[in-house]
Parts: sequence; structure tokens; C-alpha cells
Amino acid sequence: MEKTRIGIVGMGNIAQTIHLPILTKLQDTEVVAVCDLDDNKARFVAEKFQIPRYYSDVEKMLRSEDGIAGVDICTPTVVHPEVAIAAIESKKDVLVEKPLARSQSEAIAIVTAAKKHRRKVMVGMNNRFRPDSMILKSFIEDHALGRIFYAKAGWFKKLNAESVWLTRKEQSGGGVVLDLGIVMFDLAFWMMGYPEVKEVTSTHYTQFTKEVEDSSIMFMKMKNGSTLTIEASWSFESNTDFFYCDCFGTEGSGSLNPFRILKRMHGSLVNVAPVSQETPQSLYRKSYENELKHWVGALRGLHPVVSTGEEAVHRMKIVDAVYKSAKRGKAVAIQ
Repeated sequence: MEKTRIGIVGMGNIAQTIHLPILTKLQDTEVVAVCDLDDNKARFVAEKFQIPRYYSDVEKMLRSEDGIAGVDICTPTVVHPEVAIAAIESKKDVLVEKPLARSQSEAIAIVTAAKKHRRKVMVGMNNRFRPDSMILKSFIEDHALGRIFYAKAGWFKKLNAESVWLTRKEQSGGGVVLDLGIVMFDLAFWMMGYPEVKEVTSTHYTQFTKEVEDSSIMFMKMKNGSTLTIEASWSFESNTDFFYCDCFGTEGSGSLNPFRILKRMHGSLVNVAPVSQETPQSLYRKSYENELKHWVGALRGLHPVVSTGEEAVHRMKIVDAVYKSAKRGKAVAIQ
């Protein structure tokens, strides 16, 4: 079977610890080139993972690597549009680590280019691919929990030293909302079945940052009457990183971390979730394994892309409203 050839751009933490270790072990995939502005880093990573070629110029990689089917973009957000559009114009499909861009207008530019050149854009929302997430989603789709009328999700995580660029607005476009908040919004919104958002209210805090928010509380009202709360923080004091997503329906509820699905049966509340021995670390790893396998399958034409560029454009519309609400100190209606 001919292998799917891939190039990866951006040799930071997520590429070196997640994308490369997984992609280089997939039997139907070959990583043929890596690229980073730092030539020494690109060479080091290429040697470490036995990648045939390395580049410090994206355009040169795209010109030289005709056989690449997909480009995996793991760069800081500021260059997502530049790299993604260059790859798309070179007739490559792309996977872009979240967020797709710093704003909705930048996201639209990427998706417009993809439509023009008939290329696929997938955005890295790996939490949809967690085994427990997929199980909970299947229960919700089967209406086992009734109508979901409220969801809440959050992620509290300390910022590591290598990710300091996230605190520079020019580089990241925003703070914890674009780092952690958008991930939890995507996950909870997916669980709820994408109800139409009516209005957004948000409050931001800057306890340890200057240019961007380091904590955010977001509340969304949907046109169907359901509601969603998202909280994200680099600065909440906690002993460990903490991630959760809870969905409440008319006939039961579901939660991630800890994983449980509660349903009222014969007058009692019963946990009907399949027994799982997965650790948080293995769930995290499997989410990326499933995501990257899905992307390669989409490159091979086996199925459509999940977490599309078009979906990301819509998410960025809501994110833009989140920032407007925090700045104005009041609710912002979604037009």
C-alpha cells in the first residue's frame, strides 16, 4: 500500500512530543519533511525522528516536496494563515493546530483559499477524539440523556515556559480563551449538537499577564433556550491541571473526568457508562492518535474531515464576541 506523504511545519513542543511520535509510527504514513525557522532545530528533529529532509523555509519545502499530500501546521498562531494558504495554493490539504487563526477574518481567509483550490482544512480539536468523549457523544446522539439544556466545561492549566508566546497578543491573538477556552467551547458545543448561539457574556482577568487574559469566564445563551458556561485559566490556583465537561439533559447527565453517564431508571439514578481503566494521560495520548489517524484517512479519501475549517470560522465568530463582551462589560448578541 502506498504511504501518505506528510510535511510538518513548526518544531515546537506539540510537534516533537505528540505529532511526530504518532505520525512516524503509522504504517500508512510517511513524514518526508519537517520545517522550522530555526534551521538547527529542524535538522535536530529530522535526525531524531529519521526524517529524510528538513527546511527552514516553508515555500522551499512546498516547492521541493511535490509528493506531499498533507501539511501538518504546528506553528504559533500568528503564522497559521501564511503557512496554511501557502500549502493550500500548493495543492496540499492541511491540518492546523488550534486555533485556526487569531480572528474570524483570518480564519475566513484560510477557508476561502481552501474553497478556491478545493483543498481540505482540518483544525486540531483533539478532545473530540478522546475515547470517553466519543462514548458520551454517542449516548447524547441516541437521546439516552434526553434534550441537553445545559453544559459546562473548563480547563485550568499552568502555562509552561516554552509557551510564553501565548501571552504576546501579536503572536497569539489572545490569551487563555484562544489557548484553552476555544478547546472546551468546541467540545461542549459539539456535545450539545451545535445549537445556534443567541448572546455571549464574558469576564476576563489579568492576574499575571499584561497583553492578554490569563483567566476567562464565558456564558452563552442559545436560541433554543439551552445555556453553556466555559471557564479557562492559566492562573487559578490548583494542585494539578484540571479538565472537565458536564452535560445535563432532561433524562440524565454525562461527565468527562471523571467519566460517568447518569440516567434515571426505575426511580433511581444509575451510572450507565462503560467501565474504563484509562488514565488521563492515556486518554490524552489516544485523542491525538485518533485525530491524526482520522486526518490521514481523510487525506486518503476514506472519509470526510471532522472539525472543518468552516466550523472553525463559526467558532471564531463566537470567540470574537467573547472578547467584545469582556471589553464592553456587557452581553454581546450574535448576529
